Amino acid sequence: MQNFIVATESGCDLSVDLCKAREIYVLMMKYTMDGEDCADTMREEDMKVFYQRMAAGASVHTSAANVSDYLDFWTPLLEKKLPIVHVAMGTGISSSYQNALLAQEQLLSEHPDAKIYVVDSIGASLSYGMLAADAATMRDNGATPEECVAWLENQRHHANPYYTTGDLEYLYRGGRVSRAGLTIARALNIWPILNLNDKGELKVIEKCRGRKKTYDRIVEIIKEDAVDPTTQTLYISHADALEEATRLAEQIKREVGFKDIYYSCIGATIGAHTGPGLVAAFYYGHPRKPSK
Repeated sequence: MQNFIVATESGCDLSVDLCKAREIYVLMMKYTMDGEDCADTMREEDMKVFYQRMAAGASVHTSAANVSDYLDFWTPLLEKKLPIVHVAMGTGISSSYQNALLAQEQLLSEHPDAKIYVVDSIGASLSYGMLAADAATMRDNGATPEECVAWLENQRHHANPYYTTGDLEYLYRGGRVSRAGLTIARALNIWPILNLNDKGELKVIEKCRGRKKTYDRIVEIIKEDAVDPTTQTLYISHADALEEATRLAEQIKREVGFKDIYYSCIGATIGAHTGPGLVAAFYYGHPRKPSK
């Protein structure tokens, strides 16, 4: 008998099959591509088409989940008469969490006996997908919703991501790289290393020349930071770049020693801003460094 429901959004970048198997309920986030309204499917085959269209020049715009989205998503779940623990995309990336709080307030006023807990993951992509997966494990092991929320609010500071890409065009379009920086990066084969700070904001923390030096540096960082990696799953996501993701993942596992590897494709919510080619590694480590 389950004590509560685990819910999240498709920006968590877990696969739809894993979410179904683990009974994680997912709000599918929306975007527009060349003016057409679309919804994330969390299926890799659909994301391959998405990135092919981006590479061909398609214009993509994303939006946060709004109050109505959460009301429509949670209302049927309330019929199960169980508390809901919702792991939301981080406030440093999206306003979805604030909208979730407004929806929570409205539903609780209408259903005073209901329990809806909303956790700001301070994460994006698998850095909050891994939290949702672990919340499902806690649920299955008999934890109360309050115990799960307390664990999530502590553990979110330890969910550490590192991203990199050899193509800065999409980061330039999103304002994270200047035109001059883009030109220099292309000329010198610069690869940025990005991570999320303690507020969940995506920042470029280092720059390396070439893929090999970049991967070596990411491995070095994770080796110093990961806590008990042999007991952990290494989470790897990619934007239609499975070969590169596998290369990075196997190097990390070989040199750091994670228990196993979970791969997923980055969905539209994040991929619209990073473009094809991005790879990222996620794991539990020491608390994130304070933002400067």
